[in-house]
Amino acid sequence: MRLKLLGAAASALIALTACTDEPSAPTPPPAAAPALQLVSYDSCDRLLADVRAAAKASVQAWGFGNQVMWRDFASGAERATGGKAAVPEAAGPAYSGTNTHEAGVDEPDLVKTDGNRIVTLSQGMLRIVDAAQHKLTGSVQLPQSGDELLLSGDHVLVMGGRYYSPVARGGPMATGQSTTITMVDLATAKVISTYTIDGTFADARQTGSVARIVVRSTPKIVFKPDARGDQKTLIANNRKIIDKTPIEAWLPRYSSDGKPGTVDCGDVRHPATFSGSELVTVLSFDLAADQLADGVPAALFADGETVYGSGTHLYLANDERWRGVGTKGKTELYMFDITGRQPQYIAAGTVPGWLLNQYSMSEYSAAANDTVLRVATTTGHPWGQNTKSTSSVYALRTDGGTLRVVGSVGGLGKGEQIYAVRFVGPTAYVVTFRRTDPLYVVDLRDPAKPVVAGQLKIPGYSAYLHPLSGTRLLGVGQAADDNGRTQGTQISLFAVGDPANPQRLANHEVGDHGYSEAEFDPHAFLYWPETNLLVVPVQKWDSDKGEAGALLIKVGDTGLTEVGWITHPIRATSSYYPAAIRRSLVIGDELWTVSDSGLMASTLAGAKRVAWLAY
Repeated sequence: MRLKLLGAAASALIALTACTDEPSAPTPPPAAAPALQLVSYDSCDRLLADVRAAAKASVQAWGFGNQVMWRDFASGAERATGGKAAVPEAAGPAYSGTNTHEAGVDEPDLVKTDGNRIVTLSQGMLRIVDAAQHKLTGSVQLPQSGDELLLSGDHVLVMGGRYYSPVARGGPMATGQSTTITMVDLATAKVISTYTIDGTFADARQTGSVARIVVRSTPKIVFKPDARGDQKTLIANNRKIIDKTPIEAWLPRYSSDGKPGTVDCGDVRHPATFSGSELVTVLSFDLAADQLADGVPAALFADGETVYGSGTHLYLANDERWRGVGTKGKTELYMFDITGRQPQYIAAGTVPGWLLNQYSMSEYSAAANDTVLRVATTTGHPWGQNTKSTSSVYALRTDGGTLRVVGSVGGLGKGEQIYAVRFVGPTAYVVTFRRTDPLYVVDLRDPAKPVVAGQLKIPGYSAYLHPLSGTRLLGVGQAADDNGRTQGTQISLFAVGDPANPQRLANHEVGDHGYSEAEFDPHAFLYWPETNLLVVPVQKWDSDKGEAGALLIKVGDTGLTEVGWITHPIRATSSYYPAAIRRSLVIGDELWTVSDSGLMASTLAGAKRVAWLAY
């Protein structure tokens, strides 16, 4: 799941480190980096020459610094891989969809529903459940791993990957990874189309019936990690290997229902100057069709760790955390128009620092033809002890082919790092943390002159912020003692009607050093506004055993009240570990919870068990 758990664990580790003094008044952010431009290729020969030159400039004795490339399989080296709202339904009950960043832009997740059917994916098995009948109506065994689903009509897309070990004739074996996209027809419970492409699945966004899927691939270069020699000799030998690498090694191959293809040189762009050689490919598929076809690839030579979609635009972000502790780094931003069949590149830009996640970006249009991208970043390495770190918020507008910074405010949380961001209209809410949790309210009504309107300092932190109707926010994170040591999951209710004076109205602490998946994956968060019900999965651990379930909280105007706790039966194969509930959803007057053990339907009022469907 894209290293979200690793990020959460690292964040918890930082919470145990030394603290800092109270945040001082905001100061100007670091100077914006030079404008970034992308260039298209007019020939494959030019593409090959450029990527070879860039790869040779960045290759080290062991290979590439930020990418683990294809390795000599014979030597035993393996390749490492790097708000819910009620949805009206004319033919069925109201139901909750996936908790997404932007309304109308769906995100892949391990469970999907249309209000009548529930589709889940666990350990390669896709299951279709009739919600009204509480009955499994179909299942499909899939060839790939993964737990990413998108749904439209009777079709669902399943995204996952696998490792493979192709044998190069006359050469060593190498390992790689491919992404498989499978279209399943729910009416027949059968696979109707399959698409496979070189590379790892990064993320996807869906608007209407059209899905945009982002895949990252590295060139198929076989280095010799066990070669002997000094550093200068090893680098020289690696450059010779790069010089012999043909164009086929750089362009991802794909197969659509058995028909092979390769990303075309003309569909590839690159920065005017770049040192990396990873390729990011955006694929487009219409779930209303019966076949996946060629995916109309659009690619660029860059990393793409973070994906954000606004509905009309898709943004890819790449930062430089891989360069190591101590670097301030920068984040490159790439903007695409996705209103047509194939994504069209619009502009690129750069801001100092690194992003927390997709919620660090937000597109906003205060007026017609005035689209602004807001970005929140932290300078300083995320896993280090750098007390000189600071955070900033930037506003960018397109200027020709450049995303240009037009305004910024910095100095947020000196010695701390961003733990949560949420943009709501012209306002940004930013949480930084090392010892206490300053919640900053940033006024972005004038993008050229953003200002910090107010801040609130409380123990612990929020890792996810969810806007409620009116002027309130919900936060899910960790409680902490006076030294910044985390104590367990904490739910907070904030009042932000007065930007100059944000207040925490209530908080609910779980304790027992527990944590919630919603802290690092907002898809696990459910808020049902019709009954003001909050549902989050929680796992608690003590010295004897673990406990896992779904915590139900009633959200009042000024308070939080625990109203229920749902658990799932432990699978027969596990006598110790609790059945961790991963997701929850509402259909009509029932609350469904999903774990790796099965699905449970409970009454929305009272959380009484109605049905249990074991896997």
